[in-house]
Amino acid sequence: MTETSASSAAFRATAAADHLSPAFPDRAARGTVQKLRAWQQEALEAYARAGRKDFLVAATPGAGKTTFALRLASTLLQERVIDRVTVVAPTEHLKVQWADAAHRAGIHLDPRFSNRHRREGRGYHGVVVTYAQVAVRAALHRQLTESARSLVILDEVHHAGDALSWGDAVREAFEPAERRLSLSGTPFRSDTAPIPFVDYAPNERGIRLSRTDYSYGYGHALRDGVVRPVIFLSYAGSMRWRTRQGDEMEARLGQDDTKDVTSQAWRAALDAGGEWIPAVLTAADRRLTEVRHAVPDAGGLVIATDQTQARAYAEILTQITGYEPVVVLSDDAGASERIEQFSNGSQRWMVAVRMVSEGVDVPRLAVGVYATSASTPLFFAQAIGRFVRARRRGELASIFLPSVPILTELAAQLERERDHALDKDTDDDAGLLDDSLIESANREEKASEALVDEFTWQALGSVAEFEKVMFDGHEFGQLAEPGSDEEWDFIGLPGLLEPEQVSDLLRQRQARQSRRAEERRRQMPEAERIAAEPVALHRTMAEQRKLLNSLVSIQARNSGMTHGQVHAEVRRLCGGPEVAKATVVQLQARIEHLRRRLHHG
Repeated sequence: MTETSASSAAFRATAAADHLSPAFPDRAARGTVQKLRAWQQEALEAYARAGRKDFLVAATPGAGKTTFALRLASTLLQERVIDRVTVVAPTEHLKVQWADAAHRAGIHLDPRFSNRHRREGRGYHGVVVTYAQVAVRAALHRQLTESARSLVILDEVHHAGDALSWGDAVREAFEPAERRLSLSGTPFRSDTAPIPFVDYAPNERGIRLSRTDYSYGYGHALRDGVVRPVIFLSYAGSMRWRTRQGDEMEARLGQDDTKDVTSQAWRAALDAGGEWIPAVLTAADRRLTEVRHAVPDAGGLVIATDQTQARAYAEILTQITGYEPVVVLSDDAGASERIEQFSNGSQRWMVAVRMVSEGVDVPRLAVGVYATSASTPLFFAQAIGRFVRARRRGELASIFLPSVPILTELAAQLERERDHALDKDTDDDAGLLDDSLIESANREEKASEALVDEFTWQALGSVAEFEKVMFDGHEFGQLAEPGSDEEWDFIGLPGLLEPEQVSDLLRQRQARQSRRAEERRRQMPEAERIAAEPVALHRTMAEQRKLLNSLVSIQARNSGMTHGQVHAEVRRLCGGPEVAKATVVQLQARIEHLRRRLHHG
């Protein structure tokens, strides 16, 4: 037997043990031995069988990637396959988090290592650094890697592709490593930047996809009780804004519209000066109150697009709750301390920008408000990952989000597992909007500044409507005003529910709402019943025009306007030509507009 095969056999024997000791002769104190979850044990065994320098593990956020990685490091140190450990993390806050977890496992990592140092401090088994830190002095980190047989743990390895210089630096610094373990909660990127030390193989269509050595998805973790079930509460509504050209626009959030109109409506919804954000934050706080009846320390997180929005949302929450939320800003020197204090405390709300979207461990988070314009699958999955870590059976995560097509699509496909593609596939994510949605609109506005100086883009108003609940690929609920019984049916769900109980209860409340709606419909006057009838896009043109004319007649009677005046007003607000030349989609938009006006009086 060769020396390598003997070492692999010893590792397999150690990895298969029920309890692995992290005690390393003359190197470390004995840490707290934590029983492994089934997937972590399987991943260790897969690693032992693979016998390769590089190994990629993709496990859903909250599943315990850190525990797995540190148990592997413990075993490799104990078997003297390696002599030191380097962990590369995305953020400064995660450096401390990794060092604390390693200490509990009996591994001493220096999170305060600086590029000014030549090696870690005495008594340490290695260091924790950031990708940005490695990019600045790759040669120094290569020297450290070469100084002893090293295991390099690349946490959320997709970040190594954030910039060409980062990827090159990671390759240079860690190419000499004895072993490399790559971890990701979302093993894909929204671009085609290659990830260092990840293998790619072409699929049947020739698209090069990342090859994961062990995968543990959200669906599997949910069945194992490792993560919480998540319900998504979607809010639509009417949005108004003024463009830089001075045109006043109105659109319904979530309506089938162009990307530009969708982006502007989304931006108007997120404006703190409108009614949409306060209504959604009020609903989310009511949900948090209900959850805290069963889980007293449950907390909520609002994810904002930028610091200005974060501060504005915090003021609204203070007015709603009477308590100031914890505000975490990315350039705040005390951000890590604030996150840790919130994690260990019992405050109701934290408001933050992107830095809390990935890797930050706050297990008591149970309610989230996705109030950001970020829309890549990567960011969305990492953001939702902040809420799914299960502490005990029955905990349920609730996420409030705008009714924007890409977000509702991502929510519906939460259990979908993806690989990172190096080649663009025109069929992939067809119809979805990318993360540049609002940024693109902003660039267009800036480009027009030289021509139009008298106006600035301005949100003029927003109204929120509860739209639906999404869970396990199904939709429940109906359009309702905030604060209505229909909304409370869903935000008032008990704080502790098993996954199958969630489905059963949602179906029951859906049936109750259907009975209520049918009873109201029977009691309506005929004209109002016509206005309330749903209209499908597959209806014939004649049917669409007939219904539109009926609604115009009702509105004219209620307002004292002539039919022609109502037609002209609706055409001005919704756009498009006269009725005889309008398309089905344009007629549908006018019908929906009049239905909303009649519904709200």
